[in-house]
Amino acid sequence: MQDCRLDKWLWNVRVFKTRAEATAACRGNSVQVNGLEAKPGRDIHVGEIIAVRVGLVRRTLKIVGVPRSRVGAKQLPEFVADLTPSAEYEKAKQARLEHLLARERGKGRPTKKDRRDMGRLFGFE
Repeated sequence: MQDCRLDKWLWNVRVFKTRAEATAACRGNSVQVNGLEAKPGRDIHVGEIIAVRVGLVRRTLKIVGVPRSRVGAKQLPEFVADLTPSAEYEKAKQARLEHLLARERGKGRPTKKDRRDMGRLFGFE
């Protein structure tokens, strides 16, 4: 298989929704290849380890193959191995939960309806 640009590979294996987002992440020092910061035009090779920050999660991916174009979700295991620890995904889940529970400053205590809604959300009722 042939080599591929880093930003194009990140887009092809669905790490980012657009190639422009992948390029911006590389330029913003959110992507490392084998522990070194990488530019978007860097050629990647099979076997390299890529660490990329997507939101709050720092994903660690191993290159298994280089696709010719963007691949479907079912084909991803042919091209990428996800080495991300589960603690990273838990961190993102916790942040999402905290965002749901956050109340605006000065809004006071939750009303009875708010408490019922939170109970339904977390399965207390």
